[in-house]
Amino acid sequence: MALDGWKERLFRQYLYWVCRPARLRRKLAALVGEKRVAPPVTGRRLRVAALQVEIELFKDPLDYAVEAHRRTAEAAAAGVHLVAFPEDNNLPLLGMLPGVEEMGEAVSAEEPDQAPAGSGAPEITVAEVIRYIGPVIAPFLNILYATLAAAYGLYLAAGSFLLPDGERVVNRSYLYGPGGELIGMQDKVHLMPIEEEWGISAGDELRLFETRAGKIALPVCMDATYFETFRILELQGAEIVILPIANPEPYNYWLALRGIWPRVQESPVYGIKSALVGSLLGFEFTGRAGVFAPAELTAGGTGVLAEVESPEKEGMALAEIDLEALEKLRSDHPWRDSNLALYRRYFPGIYEHIQMQTKQSP
Repeated sequence: MALDGWKERLFRQYLYWVCRPARLRRKLAALVGEKRVAPPVTGRRLRVAALQVEIELFKDPLDYAVEAHRRTAEAAAAGVHLVAFPEDNNLPLLGMLPGVEEMGEAVSAEEPDQAPAGSGAPEITVAEVIRYIGPVIAPFLNILYATLAAAYGLYLAAGSFLLPDGERVVNRSYLYGPGGELIGMQDKVHLMPIEEEWGISAGDELRLFETRAGKIALPVCMDATYFETFRILELQGAEIVILPIANPEPYNYWLALRGIWPRVQESPVYGIKSALVGSLLGFEFTGRAGVFAPAELTAGGTGVLAEVESPEKEGMALAEIDLEALEKLRSDHPWRDSNLALYRRYFPGIYEHIQMQTKQSP
């Protein structure tokens, strides 16, 4: 492994030093000042914010903390009860690593022996980079977002982080409560092909978290490409599905429709999509953060409560959601499934067949 030499071990001690909790807490205390409290929830109505974050590399982790605070404070100033950050929300901290700007050449997403000829690049995979820096930044991220949630008295979906978990590397989303408590985590269960090449491991469970703000789920990006994800969550009782995304592709309105919008229409829930945008390591991330609802609960029947205009620039989508209205729609909806016996008949056999085909494929 290329990251286990004495220089790498020494540099990691430096990373622990600049990411130390006391340094971060002093900075946050100076930024926040007195604790603020989100406005009280009226009935089951919530004001929510979906952030669109333009990616930037930070050499000093405190600069990252300043930016996270700025975005949280802006959402709090808009009177929200819940704010959502995007997928891969820890990538800006890779800026602490020397030469990260050239990591597109130094990091091989294929086999280690396929590094650019004559480049002198170390044989490093993305998973190895995450295993190296992950133990340093995981506590930093937890303190940062827990403190911000508590400081502003709101629910904070911190987006997802690429982090090591034992021998695996996962893409994991986090939700903090208004007291700074960690409410829950969700591993991404559908990976993009490039994530599989990087050595990321998929999750195997869809989780639901009961909060005073409603029943919340936290799938990640590609999880919304598939109908089953939202149907399972809705049948478990989900009311709000928070979806952080980081799409590494040029923006295409029609291709983007494979995600949260149709899922919200098929399985009536409120959907909050946060987006990472901008350029990093040779990738161009695009997206449009937004808040989505069943068409019947939106003006003009669009299914969109709020959406950031640009797919490439920073922004924030603000909207109010009404969980009582959602509950009534679900109970009175004329299109609710009336033939569940059909699914019980077909689905087990279909999925067993798919699994067998997957095992037999070369």
